[in-house]
Amino acid sequence: MSQLEPYLTRKTAVLAARRADYETKPDSALITLKASSRVAGITGARPTRMGEIVFVTDSAPGLAGHALGPTAPEMLLGALASCLVHTYLIQAALLDIPLDHVEVEASGRLDMTGVVGLPYEQPPRMQNITYTARVESSAPPEAIERMHALVEETCPVLNTIRYPVDVRRE
Repeated sequence: MSQLEPYLTRKTAVLAARRADYETKPDSALITLKASSRVAGITGARPTRMGEIVFVTDSAPGLAGHALGPTAPEMLLGALASCLVHTYLIQAALLDIPLDHVEVEASGRLDMTGVVGLPYEQPPRMQNITYTARVESSAPPEAIERMHALVEETCPVLNTIRYPVDVRRE
């Protein structure tokens, strides 16, 4: 028995229920997600609400922060890593692949010159984002490779970063 088998069994049942819901009511598959953030007093820290959870985000001390929480670019990488892990769990459940462990590490580079008011050639953004996925499973290598491919096809955060959508101020 794999270490994650109890969770994957529950995940499989929940995914079957969601598929049934979405087949009978296709419009219910399109969900709206929201996040909000504000500055907290004189600290510059930013309580950021995502769903019902509030995280404190902050700048690094080099930008007058107090390192009270992750920076926004770190949150982007964290969202990518978390979504990839979750997508591995989903695909393992759908493909009936036993898992003992899944871990993703994401990294990227950020040219800070434009952020601090220096001239820049391109608007500041994360560049060279990479991730490493460590998957432990008793499944054959070809099943794991199929899962890797499906994760890359179906991970919402990965696809949002790879194929950007319009973002506009309202």
